[in-house]
Amino acid sequence: MQNISVIVPVYNGGMEWKRALDALQQLSPPPHEIIVVDDGSTDDSRAYAESRGVCVMQTLHPRSGPAVARNLGAAHASGEILLFVDSDVLVYPDAVARVSASLADPQVSAIFGSYDNLPGDKGFFSQYRNLFHHYVHQTSQPDAATFWAGCGAIRREIFHRVGGFADYRRPSIEDIELGYRLTGLGYRIRLVKELQVKHLKRWTLRSILQTDIRDRAIPWAELLVRERQLPRDLNLKPAHRISAVLCWLVVLVVFASLLVPAAALLLAPLVIGLVFLNVALYRFLLQSRGFVFMLGGIACHWLYYLYSSAAFAYVVLNRRVQLLVNQMPHLLGHRARM
Repeated sequence: MQNISVIVPVYNGGMEWKRALDALQQLSPPPHEIIVVDDGSTDDSRAYAESRGVCVMQTLHPRSGPAVARNLGAAHASGEILLFVDSDVLVYPDAVARVSASLADPQVSAIFGSYDNLPGDKGFFSQYRNLFHHYVHQTSQPDAATFWAGCGAIRREIFHRVGGFADYRRPSIEDIELGYRLTGLGYRIRLVKELQVKHLKRWTLRSILQTDIRDRAIPWAELLVRERQLPRDLNLKPAHRISAVLCWLVVLVVFASLLVPAAALLLAPLVIGLVFLNVALYRFLLQSRGFVFMLGGIACHWLYYLYSSAAFAYVVLNRRVQLLVNQMPHLLGHRARM
């Protein structure tokens, strides 16, 4: 059994954090150590961790972000494996054993798991959000191009060798960026579908849109444009890209039909195409929560395609405009010489 250091960043974790820490202390076998990094909490998150006898550290500045917190915890960890866990998830008792077994293969540098299909919050948006995450991870290829810090482990030596998490200063895509960096350097990452955790966070439509657009879609698109790569796993499979195009065609046809009613005839094939491309997900939602839930899930899923693809288009267009602006002095100077 390898020595595993569990590292948890926390910011105003509330009751979810207390449940999460209780679950960590029930791991069997136990980890080598649990390091909690308080990211400037104003509630009793730090006091509760200290009362449970775990190692508690604090970031240098209030609310530095989870990337900085994880890097600080990793700098003081002594285990061979760093297991990063979010402060709003419940680990199952066998998590350490699963991580150790998965990293017994010396060719594997990092692993990550997924949320389970029984989210802690019972609200519709929390259920949909977590079931969608669970489905995507459970149906993706084991060889991954990215990383997930909700419950993900990496060899300590490799983590420090590549420079740890990039500093995004707020919860963002620091784990995705680390994954791309790892695979770009030839390290192997595995998605371990049996390694699951229960997510306790309460989601609303507003928090989903805010998180997905500001903290995920835009910085992720900037990363993809900067790296000039478009992986074909998780949320970037070809079927997902085609679905995004079909969703926008549906929007265009709906508006066109207001001027030309006959255009509405195009809606049926577009909707059929969308359902066909995503039928496995919709069947999963139906079997998990019923017909009404599935209909709501389909609406949320199509909305997801619209705003995520719009964010990508915005980043690409903005980058091209910036390149054009930067080239203008050269172009104007060239024309003046002519």
